[in-house]
This record gives sequence, structure tokens and C-alpha cells, in this order.
Amino acid sequence: MTQAASPRPLDGITVVSLEHAIAAPFCTRQLADMGAQVIKIERPGAGDFARGYDERVRGLSSHFVWTNRSKQSLSLNLKHPDAAGVMERLLASADVLVQNLAPGAAERLGLSFEALHARYPRLIVCDISGYGEGGPYQDKKAYDLLIQSESGFVSVTGTKDDTAKAGCSISDIAAGMYAYSSILNALLLRQRTGEGSRIDVSMLESMVEWMGFPMYYAFEGAPPPVRAGAAHATIYPYGPFPVGGGATLMLGLQNEREWVVFCDKVLNQPALAQDERFSSNSRRAANRDVLRALIVEAFSALDVQEVAGRLDSAQIANARVNDMAGVWAHPQLRARDRWRQIGSPAGALPALLPPASSSAFEPRMDPVPAVGEHTDTVLASLGYAPDEVAKLHASEVV
Repeated sequence: MTQAASPRPLDGITVVSLEHAIAAPFCTRQLADMGAQVIKIERPGAGDFARGYDERVRGLSSHFVWTNRSKQSLSLNLKHPDAAGVMERLLASADVLVQNLAPGAAERLGLSFEALHARYPRLIVCDISGYGEGGPYQDKKAYDLLIQSESGFVSVTGTKDDTAKAGCSISDIAAGMYAYSSILNALLLRQRTGEGSRIDVSMLESMVEWMGFPMYYAFEGAPPPVRAGAAHATIYPYGPFPVGGGATLMLGLQNEREWVVFCDKVLNQPALAQDERFSSNSRRAANRDVLRALIVEAFSALDVQEVAGRLDSAQIANARVNDMAGVWAHPQLRARDRWRQIGSPAGALPALLPPASSSAFEPRMDPVPAVGEHTDTVLASLGYAPDEVAKLHASEVV
């Protein structure tokens, strides 16, 4: 049996998702990668509003292409009275329901865990929201930037003078990944108990977990880490440095042994390692402006290849500061054969394999669906006859 034909971990698992934007779609795409059948319910016509975020991928949205491959799109007007019958059939054969609708919307549709558990005792329900159930923020709208702010991330990110957000949707990603791992846990638990369970994932709590280092650094009122741009807030030298020719190189020193080698083999200034101003990490961090000027001067006569070569020879960690074009062309990704072609309404597109490779199976890498592309197929699989499907279309249920 070839690896591509080997069973995947989630083969036979059916996931129904009432999802939009990023957190829930990112979660369910991971499930689809691992073999689950993910039925994405979209509004007839417009679909997931993330489809309209931009048109950068040959007319398709960059966010949508990233988070929605390998899914089936079922168009369904959840506000239509006859949609309830479709949902009943879907959930009767589903293993997992994922939703990140507006606060309270799933409950109003009769899709809370409490409403569903008696009828579908094996169903796992995963609710993803900004702030979680309960508390004064329960009904507050939450978007990625707002959660980056509420979680304290923005306060420690940026430069001395200006805060900054992350350049990607890290709050959504954090919540999506905790939802994904929690669903896997719930599936394992169901094997032991026979019962489904409810998962309550908060974007705020997901991000606050990631803020553990700066929070403990500022424990009991201590000053928080300084905003240091792309440099490390508390370790130095650790960050970007300009080199000759206008390029920038990122380097990171972790200990005193590396500091001595750096001064000797990279800067060609072995005496600098004995300078009292730089004799420990805390002293180097306190005198970072002076030390930075010395490093920049030493690097100014060298191009990026020469500096990287010295750092590599000295076994000092370093990296290029790639732009997006550089990442698309990254030689390591190409050498490890990490790119595949997937289908989409705009034709074939490159897509990165999931980061964790397995020797036992190949992840699913199927097309990004058009809105409602699989509606008739899914309805037929639920037992709807062709005339019933036609009636659902005519009455604008689907």
C-alpha cells in the first residue's frame, strides 16, 4: 500500500461547521487535512464573508484559500424554517459540530450543546467565540485585532514609541488551533465514554495563554518587557542588524559561550568579550545601544553572505529577513518538497503541506470549494430525492 492510499487519522469522521472568517475555518481545515469530511455551511449566494476580503489569489480571497481547502460547501439559509430539517439529518450522522457564529446565534437556532446532546449523545460541539460563555464580555463583538489588544499582545509589540499588531491573524490562529486539538481530545474521550462533549474556546484565553512569558515577567507589578521592535526584549544581541549592501540579517545569541565566540570569530574583536559593559546578558541588554553601534560598524563592510557565513561557521543562530516572495521561493521548503497543487474555482493553486509530516499517511490536499458547490451531493447523501432537492432550491432553503 502506498503512503497516499493509507488511511488517515480522521477518515470516517464527519464535521459540520457553521463557520466564517478565520478561527473556525482554520480549525476545520486542520481536521480536513487529517481526513475528516468537513461540511461547511454557507449562506446561499454570498457564502462565508471571508470570500470577499480581497481578490489577491486570481480573484479569490487570500484568507479563504488559506483556510478552506478540502471542504464541501453546502449552501443553507439557516433562518428559513425548512433548514431545520436539513440540519437534523446532517447532525444525525455527524461526529462534530463547530460554530463561531455571533454570540448567542447558535443557541437561538437550537444548536447549543444542551439542546443537541439528548438527541445526539455522541455529538461533539465546539463553540469558538471571542470571550467565551459567561462573564461581562460574553456578548461583546471580537475580531482578531481587538483580541490582540485585550490580551496585552499589542502592548508589548512594536517599537519604544509605537505599539503594533501582528502581521497575521494570530488570535484567530491561536483559537483555531486550540479548537482543533480540543476536538481531537474529545474524539479520544468519546472512544472511552461513548459520549460527546462540549468545547468552549475563547480567543481571549487562547491569546492570554500565549502571553505567559510577558505576564510572568511583569509578575506582581514588575515592569513589562520593553517594546523592542524585531529585537528580543530581554536578550541581546538578538534581533535584526543591517549589513553592507542594504540587507538585514537576524541573529540570536543565547549564552555566554556564544558571546565569546561571536566576538572572536564574527566581529574579529576578541577583547570585546571581556568588556565589563557586555559581560552578561543583562549588561548587554542594558547597554544595547552602544553594543548595537559596534556590531553595525563591524557588519557594514560585509555583505549578507559574508556575515551569514561567519555566523554559520561560529554556530551562531541567524536568519534572512525574507519578504513574502522570499518565502514562496524558500529553498528549504522546496528541498523538502513541501508544496502541492490544489484545485479551486480559479484553477490550480500551490498549497503548503501541513507542518507535521507523518510516515504513515499523506494529508488530504483537495480543492477549495465554490459557494454551494457540494449542496446537491450532500443532500443526496442525506437521503433527499432529486425532486426534494429541487424543491429546497425553489424555496431558497439552499
